[in-house]
Parts: sequence; C-alpha cells; structure tokens
Amino acid sequence: MLSRTADSLFWMARYIERAENTARQLDVQRQAVLLPSAFVVQNATYEQLLLELVSDPNNPSSIRNSISAARENCRIARNSVNTDVWETVNATWLELQSLLSQTAWHKDPGEFFEWVKTRSHLFRGVAIGTMLKDEAFHFMRLGTFIERADSTARILDSKFDFNPAEFTDSVSAETNSDQRMDYYYWASILRAVSAFDIYRRVYRDVVSSRRVAELLIQRPDMPRSLLACLNEVCINLDAVGDRGNESQRLAGKLRADLQFLRIDAEFEREIHSFLQRFLEQIYYLGICISSEYLGHQRQQSAA
Repeated sequence: MLSRTADSLFWMARYIERAENTARQLDVQRQAVLLPSAFVVQNATYEQLLLELVSDPNNPSSIRNSISAARENCRIARNSVNTDVWETVNATWLELQSLLSQTAWHKDPGEFFEWVKTRSHLFRGVAIGTMLKDEAFHFMRLGTFIERADSTARILDSKFDFNPAEFTDSVSAETNSDQRMDYYYWASILRAVSAFDIYRRVYRDVVSSRRVAELLIQRPDMPRSLLACLNEVCINLDAVGDRGNESQRLAGKLRADLQFLRIDAEFEREIHSFLQRFLEQIYYLGICISSEYLGHQRQQSAA
C-alpha cells in the first residue's frame, strides 16, 4: 500500500475518533457545570469552550474541523475504502454542516454530543462490517486506538489533575457534601467513556478513585481502557509490518507496563504523573508509526 494512502486511512480514523472524544470530554464539562458547586463564571467559560471546540473553523481540534479532515482523508483514500464507508463519512460531514448552521445544537449540547458519538459508532460499525480485513482496515484501526488511548488518559487525568491530594480511600477526611460531589464527578467521568454501567457490573460497590483508575487503565475487557487500546494497537501493528521495529517495540513495552502495573495507594498518589508520562509515550508512538509506516511525521495537534 502507498504510504500516502495508509497515512490518509490512519488519520481519517483518528479524526473520527477525535471528534467523538472531544464530544465526550465536553460532555464531562457540561455535567460538571451542572453540579451544585458550579459558579456563573464556570458557565461563561464553558460557553466559550463549547464554541471553540465544536464549531470554530480556526481551531484545528474542533469537532467541525476533525470531521472535515476525516472526510478529506477519506476522499484521498477513496480507492481503498468501500462505498459504504465513504458514504458514511460524507453524510456525517454534510449533516454536521446542517446542524451547525442552526442554533438547536447550542441550546441542547448533550443531544449534539450524542449525535457525534452515534456517527462515530456508525463509522466503525460500517468499516468492521463491510471492509476487507486488509492493510487499509488495519491502518484505520491503528488510528482509532492510538487516538482513543490518548483521549481516555486525558479524560481520566482531568479529575486527578484537579486536586491530586484528595484521592485516598479514607472517607473520614471528607464531608458528606464532598463525597457526593466526588461521586457525581466520577460518575460523569465514567459516563464519558461509556463505563458507568460496566463499573456497577464489575465492582457492585460505591464509586472510588482507585477502582475507576483500575477500570480505565488496566482492564483488558473494558473497551476504552488504556490496556485494551494498546492490545489493539499491538494486534494491528503485527498485521501491517515486520516484527521488531521501533513502533512495535514501543507499543509492546507500553502494553506490558500497563498489564503489570500495581494500582495501590502509592500509585494513586502518583497517578497524575503516570498519566502525563503515558500521554507523552502515546504521542511518541504515533510519531514512530508515522515515520516507519506512513513515510513522514505529520503534525499531531492535541485533542
């Protein structure tokens, strides 16, 4: 496969996933603003953030620009994707333009975020259900899971970065009000990665920071966990290249680090630093994949 085509497929999937993940992160912020402790200034800040990350044509990470870039990359790689995938991506872009030309999305951003997530799910479902499982498919999957790992780490870190000192299993140091606020925030984090029901099914207990970290970092059966993403990255790297190159070495090491990580009280105190290191490593892995498989190092803007 031509490196330019592989690059377009890789980034098409990344941009679709980025649009979905931006919607998920904005939804966490939307729910946080609605919590009892939210202030007017927070609402004003969120309104500005909403415009910048949804519809701003000058922001390369806005949902608008992510979906636009996904469509352009799909157009470039048109000969390597089937009609169903192209029509799904193209229809998403056309419908997005229609939605953003109206004011309804701004009045009910939650419904708009659900639309973005649904279109992303549709794209992946169509690709999995209709495409030949060849190199084109595997490069798309690589893009999806590199981007998803980055997003999950950012969503999880948004809470641990807020006040690292508060994360202990001791409830005696917290007031009932603090505990309720903490629960609501953790619930919004879990819902942001479609993990709230999974958490209740797996743990059947009150939401705690340590178990949320375990679920979103280390559970291989949790679809959006860091370990699940790295498992998929390794599988798809094996499918498109020779074993033993730098990308596979980095991905394998990162997967092993996650798999054998001990999530205890000591780790919990350092989790913000861990997530920051992970973000640096997944960024560098993306650069290595671009260099070794896609023929260049494309600019990787933050989600």
